[in-house]
Amino acid sequence: MWSDLLIPGVPLLEKVVRTVLVYLFLLVGLRLAGKRELSQLNSFDLVVLLLLSNTVQNAIIGNDNSLFGGIFGAAVLLVANGLLIRTLVRFKKLDAIEGKPEVLIKKGRLIRPNMDRELITVSELESAARRQGIESLAHVDECRLETGGALSFVQKHPTQDEERHHEVVSLLAQVQQTQRKMLERIEAVEKVATSRPRP
Repeated sequence: MWSDLLIPGVPLLEKVVRTVLVYLFLLVGLRLAGKRELSQLNSFDLVVLLLLSNTVQNAIIGNDNSLFGGIFGAAVLLVANGLLIRTLVRFKKLDAIEGKPEVLIKKGRLIRPNMDRELITVSELESAARRQGIESLAHVDECRLETGGALSFVQKHPTQDEERHHEVVSLLAQVQQTQRKMLERIEAVEKVATSRPRP
């Protein structure tokens, strides 16, 4: 039992090479697939990511089912990622490799060419906006698809004219409500006055 747990079924150097090659393949593959895959906007994207991890598992571990082999492969993956990120940050290349955010809505208008390039539909944008507490895309000033796949929204802020208009409309509603109450009281007083017998 202990030998199955602790003795890897694949040489450690082979495991390092397998892990690094799969890691690099996934980095390039996800970069070419676009930011949409990382955003998991629908069930198709989620299924692809789940199957992707399961598909490359055997490529990393090979014929090794040992506990040590799995832990070693995970450690190699973490170290490779840490080294790559540190190197890219040190040489200021991380932003160049990750790319730039894609603007999908600007000043309240959909930018269709960018949406088509990223394969994002209006209904997916609406769904993402609702998850962030925004009722409708009509309330969105700007939306970006960030490099990590997240959709970030900036809500519209009303102008001074819009705020004044809103205040005037609410004041008019209060005046109408007060007027309605006064008319109801006058009608009640008139009913009482007409129902009294005259002397």
